[in-house]
Amino acid sequence: MFKSIEHLTNSWKKKNPWTNVYGLARSIIAFSSMLTLIVNKPELLFKPSSASTNFPICETGYSAFCFAQNDYFYLNIIRWVCVLILALVVIGWRPRVTGILHWYVAYSMQASLVVIDGGEQAASVIAFLLIPVTLTDSRKWHWQISEDRFNPGIHSKIIAYLSFFFIRLQVAIIYFHSTVAKLKNKEWIDGTAVYYYSREKTVGFNAFFDDITHSILASPMVVIPTWGTLLVQIVIFCALFAPKKYWKTIFIVAVTMHEIFALMLGLISFSIIMGGILILYLVPIDSVFSKLFARNKNKKLEEAVS
Repeated sequence: MFKSIEHLTNSWKKKNPWTNVYGLARSIIAFSSMLTLIVNKPELLFKPSSASTNFPICETGYSAFCFAQNDYFYLNIIRWVCVLILALVVIGWRPRVTGILHWYVAYSMQASLVVIDGGEQAASVIAFLLIPVTLTDSRKWHWQISEDRFNPGIHSKIIAYLSFFFIRLQVAIIYFHSTVAKLKNKEWIDGTAVYYYSREKTVGFNAFFDDITHSILASPMVVIPTWGTLLVQIVIFCALFAPKKYWKTIFIVAVTMHEIFALMLGLISFSIIMGGILILYLVPIDSVFSKLFARNKNKKLEEAVS
C-alpha cells in the first residue's frame, strides 16, 4: 500500500495540474454565467413567486443578491458587479483570487435567480470543487503554461489532483443520476420521451425544427434519439473508469449531444456550462492545449509521410 502511495506521489511530482486545460474550463463556465446576467434584466432574473412576494427569497443562504432584496436598482448594481467578477475569471486573471469569488457568484445565481436550469447548479458545485485548485495556483493568468517558478510543490499538487478526482467523480454522478432518474418515467423506457419534449411549450422545438423532425418523432423511430440520449449519458458515466485513450471520442460525443440540446431545445447556457465541465472530466488535466495541437499536427504529418 505504501509503495503504491509512493509511486502515485512520484508520478504527481512529474506532472503539473495547473494548465490552460483547466483554465479554459473555468473560462467557459464563467462565460455562460456572465452571458446569463448580461442578456437578462433584473426584472426577469428576480421575480416574486407563489411562495413569497420577496425577490429574491432570502430566508436561507447568503446570496449576494440578498443584499438588495426587493430593490431592482441595487439588484442591477450587484448584477453588474457579478458580471465584472465573472469577466476576470473568463480572461483568466489571478486564479488564486478569483476562484472563491467565482464560486460565490455561481452560488448566488443558483440560489437567487428565477430563470435557471441545471447548468447553474452544476456550475456552483464545480466552482466550489475548483477552489482548492485555484488556491494552489500561483500563476498570474490561468492561460500560462506552468514553469518551475509557478510550481508550489508536491503538497499543493496532491491537493489539486485530489480536487480534480472529486470533480470527475461528481460529473460522473451527475450523468449517472440523470440516467437513473429518466428510467423512472415510462416515456423514457418505451422510447417516446423525446417526442413529448419536442412538443413541450417552454423548451420544445420551434416551428423550423418541428417541421424537420415531426415525421421522425411521430414514428417508431423516436426511440433512436430517446434511447440514444440514455446510451450517451451512461457512456459518459462509464468514462470515469475508461482508459484515457477513449476520452477524446467520448468527449466529442458528449459535447455533440449538448450542442444538439442547445440548438433544438434552446438550452444554451446549460450546454455551455456542461461543455466546460466535460473538459475537466474528459481532457487529461496535466496536458496543455498547445502541446495537444502540436501532437495532433505531428501525427498527421507522420501519416502523410508514411
